[in-house]
Amino acid sequence: MAKWLKQGAEPSSIADQDRKVREVVEATLADIEARGDAAIRDLSVKFDGWDREDYRLSQSEIDDCLGKLTKQDIKDIEFAQTQVRNFARIQRESILDVEVETLPGVVLGHKNVPLQAAGCYVPGGKYPLLASAHMSVITAKVAGVPRVVTCAPPYKGGLAPAIIAAQHMAGADEIYALGGIQAIGAMAIGTASIAPVDMLVGPGNAFVAEAKRQLFGRVGIDLFAGPTETLVIADDSVDGELCATDLLGQAEHGPDSPAILLTTSEKLARDTMAEIERLLRILPTAEIARKSWGAYGQVIVADSDEEMVEIADHIASEHVQVMTRDPDYFLANMTNYGALFLGPRTNVAYGDKVIGTNHTLPTKKAARYTGGLWVGKFLKTCTYQRVTTDEASAMIGRYCSRLCALEGFSGHGEQANVRVRRYGGDNVPYAGRAEDLA
Repeated sequence: MAKWLKQGAEPSSIADQDRKVREVVEATLADIEARGDAAIRDLSVKFDGWDREDYRLSQSEIDDCLGKLTKQDIKDIEFAQTQVRNFARIQRESILDVEVETLPGVVLGHKNVPLQAAGCYVPGGKYPLLASAHMSVITAKVAGVPRVVTCAPPYKGGLAPAIIAAQHMAGADEIYALGGIQAIGAMAIGTASIAPVDMLVGPGNAFVAEAKRQLFGRVGIDLFAGPTETLVIADDSVDGELCATDLLGQAEHGPDSPAILLTTSEKLARDTMAEIERLLRILPTAEIARKSWGAYGQVIVADSDEEMVEIADHIASEHVQVMTRDPDYFLANMTNYGALFLGPRTNVAYGDKVIGTNHTLPTKKAARYTGGLWVGKFLKTCTYQRVTTDEASAMIGRYCSRLCALEGFSGHGEQANVRVRRYGGDNVPYAGRAEDLA
């Protein structure tokens, strides 16, 4: 049976924090609904100390941001975007339209239709997370979305050149310097100056994730992508330094980012905990990482790989780093995860920044029912049907009429009956009964 050498926050504490976030978001979205641009401006000033005449960036501002980057910066962004675009295109090519004659004269099909407008949130309050621009904008554009809007918060009281450059280079049609709930509300609800979108995508803090949750239905959302989560699954084939580095590398995202070690080696567990304390004395982002590790970090020692799979599927973490002798065992047997990083040669940072898979992934156990952001999230699979012969229409109509009679839907039944009379020559009365067609 597994034992916990370190526990995370109590569920009741997490629930209380979630309730407070929910209340703040609900009030804020109501204010945006009522006051539009005025509310957006007030919120931007209040939370980001950021006021502009127009929150949409001009082409000259975008060009200025591009000019502040070195040639190597541009090349690095281009490399990352090429990897993301390439994998997104491979995914798009795997999604096929279908048309098939299922019965003589009966043709069924579906088309994959891109959404018309997507709103992409690019986090950037604490760190300029330009990678989120690649993941959302490029994926939407590969899917064929004609209007892609991006919002990123100001960074240290101004524009973050790297974030702006990444959004522009990825193909964003409109770029806004807005963050937090006000950005999500503006894109989903719309204002006099910002036209609403059909879909919201992108990661963010707890307030951004909750705003997306509350707006779901009014617009589509990709998934619940809240504060970063990481789970390291390891055995004694690796060492504490590697495990500690991979845990703290994600804990630095924010003070509410869970980082969990799950291992079959108690020695590795204790070595990792000691190594974490050493790294927290020298890591430049230790102030944030220490808060996250202290409040949300866990260390679990299991008896076997089988038990680790069971525990990992219960946790349903966003990122799962597997460093064991047989990482493919976890690929074959795990079912609940946002993304797997298999073997010590890869890590979550590769997926976050450059390797090509999408880093917008499910959190808070949403991995039980959804994967991460991908091209398919920007497509609607819409069906159609065509009946090409009189005989087929009459044949389907007879079945339909009898089934409608079983349900008591006379109007539905008549839709079938009129075609049976016209195309099959059957003398079916109005709202014919099942026995009339026997």
